[in-house]
Amino acid sequence: MAMAVVACTEKQQFTVEGTIEGAQDSTLYLYNQALSGPELMDSVKLGSDGKFSFKGNAPEAPDFYALCLHNQIINFSIDSTETVTVSAKYPGMGSNYTVEGSDNCEKIRQLALLQQDLQQRAMALERDGSLTRQQRLDSLSIMIDEYKDIATQQYIYVEPQKAYAYFALFQTLGQWNLFDRGNALDMRAFGAVATCWETFYPGALRTEQLHNIAVKGINEQRVVKARQNTDGLEGKIITAGLIELQLPDATGNIRKLTELAGKVVLLDFHSFGLKDSAARILELRELYNKYHAQGLEIYQVSIDADEHFWKQQTEHLPWVSVFDPEASSLPTYNVQGVPEFFIIDREGQLQKRSSQMTDGVEAEIRRLL
Repeated sequence: MAMAVVACTEKQQFTVEGTIEGAQDSTLYLYNQALSGPELMDSVKLGSDGKFSFKGNAPEAPDFYALCLHNQIINFSIDSTETVTVSAKYPGMGSNYTVEGSDNCEKIRQLALLQQDLQQRAMALERDGSLTRQQRLDSLSIMIDEYKDIATQQYIYVEPQKAYAYFALFQTLGQWNLFDRGNALDMRAFGAVATCWETFYPGALRTEQLHNIAVKGINEQRVVKARQNTDGLEGKIITAGLIELQLPDATGNIRKLTELAGKVVLLDFHSFGLKDSAARILELRELYNKYHAQGLEIYQVSIDADEHFWKQQTEHLPWVSVFDPEASSLPTYNVQGVPEFFIIDREGQLQKRSSQMTDGVEAEIRRLL
């Protein structure tokens, strides 16, 4: 029984082992590449045979690690309790190595070599004095697109639930991310990986990170699209200096902003998919509970794309919640991003937007009430 208890309480472990040739008496470090930054796990001084072996607690979801020696790095991932074997030669171990025991680690090795090749070609391009600056930029853009095409078609979209697909999304060229979070095509790749990780690894920190990136990118693209709509203001009813909004609530009924005339209204543009949504809703609840009886109302516009998700999030909210998946209302009020909010007085006059409320929204509400 005692042995059984010990076995149950001991954490399962992974192993990374192998050989680094040509690095006798050098110290090899093992890092966990955590979201908060590299965390040193262990180290060993290499002998004449270059052999090493590290063990670590198996992660609950795929995580990333690195072997480091004199600023040279070998990246790898661990899913659970596997044993990964690395054979490398120093110097140049970051590109001159093999890995066994994990298909994920082999794919990460391939991606690392692709990134290193891109880096070298970009440096050669920068040194080419026969080209103008614009010619260098154009050539670099082509090289990056070629890299991303390989990364998406041969790695990311093949198995988006895998660690190597995640790794591909965060490759860099110097200080720049190769996958641009302001690019619609690149955001599709983030969205594909985020969706799969939410299915396979719900609740993991990296799943949450992917979700937040994907939602933020989708909302930003929607804002840009809405801003480009030059007809956004045509056909709008303008009453007492207030631009009308007419959007459906969860039951399909059209709710007008002007139907709240006579109340002090907090006009709130929001996305429930954002990381800080829960905290924002809690703040609004506190304001609503405190001042509703005195005449405060909230008209909240959601630009979430998933209607079912939006209905779930708003089911128990006491104020007016309306749905605008195309974000067509944003240019009406010159909203550059969410969350954003405005205060409207009892006469239906638009008083201030969030950036103008120097004393805070609650002080403005009290003043108008």
